[in-house]
Amino acid sequence: MMPQPSRLISLDAMRGFTIAAMIVANFPGSEEFVYFTLRHTKWNGLSFTDLIAPTFLFIVGVSIALAYAQKLDKRHPKGELYRKIVIRSLKIFAVGMFLNLMPDFDFPNVRWTGTLHRIAIVFLVCAFLFLNTTWKQQAWIGVLTLVAYWLAMTQIPSPDMGKVVLEPGQNLAAWFDRQYLPGRMWQGTWDPEGILSTFPSIVTGIMGMLAGRWMLSSASPTEKVSYLMTAGLFTAAAGYFWGLTFPVNENLWTSSFVLVTSGFVALLLGSLYFLVDVLGYTGGTKPGVIFGANAITVYVLADIFALFFYRFKLGDRSINEHVVNGLIAIGMQPELASLSYALFFIGINFIPAYVLYKRKIFIKL
Repeated sequence: MMPQPSRLISLDAMRGFTIAAMIVANFPGSEEFVYFTLRHTKWNGLSFTDLIAPTFLFIVGVSIALAYAQKLDKRHPKGELYRKIVIRSLKIFAVGMFLNLMPDFDFPNVRWTGTLHRIAIVFLVCAFLFLNTTWKQQAWIGVLTLVAYWLAMTQIPSPDMGKVVLEPGQNLAAWFDRQYLPGRMWQGTWDPEGILSTFPSIVTGIMGMLAGRWMLSSASPTEKVSYLMTAGLFTAAAGYFWGLTFPVNENLWTSSFVLVTSGFVALLLGSLYFLVDVLGYTGGTKPGVIFGANAITVYVLADIFALFFYRFKLGDRSINEHVVNGLIAIGMQPELASLSYALFFIGINFIPAYVLYKRKIFIKL
């Protein structure tokens, strides 16, 4: 490996814009009026919003490679690294639990899964893998995990149904969650971020680590771009064809979903790296860099700010309802009004992100 390159502006901006997209998807002005591509696909298929979570997990994998490669080269004591990795994972998981408890703090009915919970688990497992395996071993672990998940989901009958089913709440993953997942589940009888689907989500992180290792190689910048773009194209194509028998599905985080989304993210990273870091076209990246500098902090603040901007009542309606209804009343298309309020909310979250960035405060959980 070569020494770690100077900070990748493309990766930092990509991380920040991904968090911004996540907030837009999570907090529309009105749940009733949302452009179809800003909604999660109900079951099989892929929308823009379905790409957000795997993009962030892929970035987590790339960041692990960039952060720990030098530590390995310098023979940094692994015991200390393990301790920091575990502590950071627990912190991220704990923050996720705090957000799930807000605002009622109903402990008996708390949900034990979520976006931050999955990030914490993927970071923990991938960081340990990076410190103790070669890239070839990581690739094989990823392949075997996807194949094993595919076989389990398509060959093992769901005990409740007595046959193989991939439908919502009836599949093996849903049954497994009902048996072993504590607390409340997001969809009542199943959870899109449940136990079994976490295994292929780890592979998304592994795909990011493989990309990160390539970014650290001695290859020239143009070779790195070519590899990322080529690998991304073939990975997405492989996922598409696998999806003909094991459908692309975010809720199940199917093996085909891992390949299709990882391929898309590799293509995106390769494109941004070429434009921003190789050619130097950094215009428009600053907002993403600012958001990305404190990505998880911004994500947490969005949930906290939402208590006021989405739940606080002025009369008989919340602030977002007043604004969206007002925009519709003056002739704005309902979906555009909803998106406009979501973008306004992004602007609100940008303020603390900008202040932290200007003061060089980077909150690392």
